[in-house]
Amino acid sequence: MSETVAEKPEHPGLTIGISGPARRSLAHRLISFALRMHGARTHFIRPGAKVDVSLLDGLVLSGGTHVHPSRYGQTPQVTARYDTRRDETDVYLLSRAEELNIPVLGICRGAQLINIFRGGSLCQNVTPLRINTRHRPLLLPMQTVRVVSGSRLGQVMRQPVIGANRIHSQTIKWLGKDLRVVALDNDHFVQAIENTRGQWLMGIQWHPEYLLYHGGHRRIFRHFVQAAEERKLIRLDKPTETDNSDDGGN
Repeated sequence: MSETVAEKPEHPGLTIGISGPARRSLAHRLISFALRMHGARTHFIRPGAKVDVSLLDGLVLSGGTHVHPSRYGQTPQVTARYDTRRDETDVYLLSRAEELNIPVLGICRGAQLINIFRGGSLCQNVTPLRINTRHRPLLLPMQTVRVVSGSRLGQVMRQPVIGANRIHSQTIKWLGKDLRVVALDNDHFVQAIENTRGQWLMGIQWHPEYLLYHGGHRRIFRHFVQAAEERKLIRLDKPTETDNSDDGGN
């Protein structure tokens, strides 16, 4: 994908890109609301959009259709909808965000795509593998999730056991490079991952945008926005080559 200049915001400030499907849903509007609650502006990125990622201060990879299994060396084993154009767009966005050290928050499909991007794989259907829990969609925070103490997510949630919703039918299988698991459900399926080096990178398997009435899930977005702010301040404070040059000459 070629990179062209995206529309510039009318006012200077923090701009977060939200990658999603061709048509925005309630979930994407809630993500935008959650980010705007903490002072960020949002820019929705549709599949195939040509975006200058350097104009973004943060990137959210939202939920949606399954990532095509060919991305992790498998063939489809379940009946599902795929959007290969979106897969291509999201991989491109992730690659540029990594190059530019832009914070990334992956939600559900977004978390899975982060893992695939780092060389990991997915279990295409967790339903028959559940032992301790029934696999059914839960919009309310009725799924028990255990958070690793000392992790970034643990600091955000402030408690070792939380309630989360569950809409996904796939999960992370083999973990990608330079990632660590920071949350599990009662069947030990991965519920959150974090980067172990450099870039602020977090993947959440549940949908915190539906749980904004809960302080812990709101803080996920606040913490992400703060990371974007910190990265922008560092970039703005970084001296240019002109600033470092010796004006007196030799």
